[in-house]
Amino acid sequence: MLLKTFKSKMLTALSSIYDEQEIESFFYLLLESYQGKKCIDLALNPDMEMDALQLIQWESALSELLNQKPIQYIIGATEFYGLPFMVNENTLIPRPETEELVEWIVAESRESAPGSLKILDIGTGCGCIAISLAKNLPNAEVFAVDVSEKALAVAKKNADTNKVKVNFIQADILKINDLVELSTHFDIIVSNPPYVRHLEKAEIKPNVLEYEPHLALFVEDSDALLFYRKIAELANQNLVEKGKLFFEINQYLGKETLQLLEKFGFNSTELKKDIYGNDRMTRSEK
Repeated sequence: MLLKTFKSKMLTALSSIYDEQEIESFFYLLLESYQGKKCIDLALNPDMEMDALQLIQWESALSELLNQKPIQYIIGATEFYGLPFMVNENTLIPRPETEELVEWIVAESRESAPGSLKILDIGTGCGCIAISLAKNLPNAEVFAVDVSEKALAVAKKNADTNKVKVNFIQADILKINDLVELSTHFDIIVSNPPYVRHLEKAEIKPNVLEYEPHLALFVEDSDALLFYRKIAELANQNLVEKGKLFFEINQYLGKETLQLLEKFGFNSTELKKDIYGNDRMTRSEK
C-alpha cells in the first residue's frame, strides 16, 4: 500500500476523534518511527510504499489510536525539552507545562547559582525533569526519587540515552522521615507529584484516564495537597539556606499551595501561570 493512501485512511478513520492537524502529526510520528522517514522524504517520493509486514504494524497503530491510546505509548517515545525520552504505561507522558517548570529552574540557576548545585527531583517518572536539568546544568549533581521500580527502569534508560548521570533512588516519599537518609542536603528540590483530584476525572480525556498510570496522577479529594505538605516538610529540613523549592501544581489549588508553603516558613513564594493561562507552578525559598 502507498503511504499516502494509508494517510488518507487515517484521516477518515480518526476524524470523529481528532482534528486533521493532530491526525497528520500522528501519521508523521509513525512514519519516522516505523519507516525511518520524515515528512520531506514522503514529499519528495509521494509513491513511497509499505510492505505487508509494515502494513500490519500501521494497522495495529491505527486500531490503538481509534481506542485513544496515546501516540507516545504506541511508538514508545516522546520529546521533552528538546531531548528524546522513552515512555511506557509505567510512566506519565511529559507535558509542555512541565517544560516550562524546567525552563524556570534552568534560567534561575544559571543566573543566581552558576557553580555546582545539588538538585533533587521527587516523583521522577520517566526522568524528564531530572535528566533535562542534568543536561542543561552540567555542574549540577542530580538525584531523582520514585516509588515505582518500573518507572525508574525507564528513567535509567533515558539517562543513558541522553548521556547524563542521575542518582536514581527507589523510595516512597510519604514514608521518608528525613531526606538526610539520601545522604545530602540540596540547593534545589523540585516535584511534579500526583495532584489531580478524583472529582476532576470528568475533565480528563480518555487517552489519559484509560492509559496513564493513576498512581502518578490522582490524589484523594479529601487531602489533595498530601504530597505538597510532605515534600514541603522535608524540604524545610533538607534544603540549604536560601535553597529553592519548585512545584508543578493543580491549577485550581494555587492559593492553597502558596498558603501551605508559607505555613512551613518558606518565603519569596511565587505562583506562575503556564502557556495556557493556568496557575501551574510555584517557586519558594527556605
